[in-house]
Amino acid sequence: MNLNLKNKNAIVCGSTQGLGRASAIELALLGANVTLVARNEDTLNETLHRLDSSQGQKHSYFVADFSKPDELKLGIENHLKANPLVHILVNNTGGPAGGAIIEADLAEFTQAFSNHLICNHILVQACVPSMKAEQFGRIINIISTSVKEPINGLGVSNTTRGAVASWSKTLANELGQFGITVNNVLPGYTKTARLDFVVNSRAKSADIAVGEVAEMMMSDVPAGRFGEAHEFGAAVAFLCSPAAAYINGVNLPVDGGRLSCI
Repeated sequence: MNLNLKNKNAIVCGSTQGLGRASAIELALLGANVTLVARNEDTLNETLHRLDSSQGQKHSYFVADFSKPDELKLGIENHLKANPLVHILVNNTGGPAGGAIIEADLAEFTQAFSNHLICNHILVQACVPSMKAEQFGRIINIISTSVKEPINGLGVSNTTRGAVASWSKTLANELGQFGITVNNVLPGYTKTARLDFVVNSRAKSADIAVGEVAEMMMSDVPAGRFGEAHEFGAAVAFLCSPAAAYINGVNLPVDGGRLSCI
């Protein structure tokens, strides 16, 4: 099985924590040169030094805030002037705040749509010409299991993630002929700071112990546990490898079997 990503250049967004960082680490372990993207330069520097470079990989980063699409566009354009070849793009940014959809302000939809779909599109439009020239491209969107089963209390997120999934499938249809695949990876309950926040919030809301909430959540998972971030990152890295060349346009849950749908 060819998992070798040596001499492949990857851009990983939201890569200083959680699932984005785990994905960047796994891509580097397969030999990729990784460019980190996030809004905090201190954490970018810290993460940069955690990436494997034993195969001669050259890693870098640039600062960008997904709440400011114009700045992101300028950032990726400047990066590509110095580093024109891109083979892998991992789109990832934090999700919208929770709440009932009927109570959501219109601005919440506009901001979520901009942070996710618009920013993803800016990056794809910038990177695809290089992928076409190389006849090798991997576009991964880290989104949510809500594209298969909407999650109660996450109305704005459910709506936006669904739009990203449809956009992604359309891209997969258009770009497959150029050796470019476009896939979505859907995280379940994975040990990250975001999961800690969710567990603590539910515990506070229900006035019960944090451990009790965690046990209840794990009881919904056939695997009987929360996932590790590196397990999610490994799935992303595999889809970016030459071995995954014929996997295109899918929504892959990495959730320990929690989803009840087929």
